[in-house]
Amino acid sequence: MKLKPIYILLLFLPVFSCKKDNYKEPSTTLKGRILYNTEEIGLEYDRVPLEFYQTGFGKKGAMTASFAQDGSYSVLFSDGNYKLIIPNGQGPFKWHQNAAGVNDTLAVTVNGNQTLDLQAIPYYLIRNAVYKVSGTDLTATFRADQIITGNTAKNIERINLYVNKTQFVSGSDNIASSELSGGAITDPTALTLKVTVPAIVPVQHYVFARIGVKIEGVEDMVFSPLQKIQL
Repeated sequence: MKLKPIYILLLFLPVFSCKKDNYKEPSTTLKGRILYNTEEIGLEYDRVPLEFYQTGFGKKGAMTASFAQDGSYSVLFSDGNYKLIIPNGQGPFKWHQNAAGVNDTLAVTVNGNQTLDLQAIPYYLIRNAVYKVSGTDLTATFRADQIITGNTAKNIERINLYVNKTQFVSGSDNIASSELSGGAITDPTALTLKVTVPAIVPVQHYVFARIGVKIEGVEDMVFSPLQKIQL
């Protein structure tokens, strides 16, 4: 008698590991501001970066954040040890540098929510800004104080008054601006800039203003604190 062949079908199924990830989701907030002593260093929103490197866990890449207009930052972490740095050439200020003149790192231990203010030395600060409205004209009087002097000092390229209908105010976010070239400055302690505020649609009876300093050879501007002005 002829026997029929028997076919056996073997199914190979992938084996999945059920081992749980040992890493916790970031849940700790590290926040603060970049200051000159106790004074705000105003910046353009999301333009000046800061980088964090975590030691261990095989992580080599940087976790990057950026400063808000008022120099504040907020970063979500997992607890651990980090190194913080502001990259060379970033910001209108001098950050901590090592003997080779390279921006130095700051060791940070994150263990629960905390505030860490950073110190830097700006090339200039706008101080004593006063705004006055006459009709549709907005006039700002102020002083531009040079903070870094000596061999590392830099000249002012220009100073701008920027006005916007929102709280984001800079060279790329404004509805009106005026400019004073560095070469036209005769007395940095008594400066004036004026702009004409255009009609705002829909009608709005206030604007936001800031004064920015562009420094020769420095990409990022330093700004005065944001001011809300009633029209």
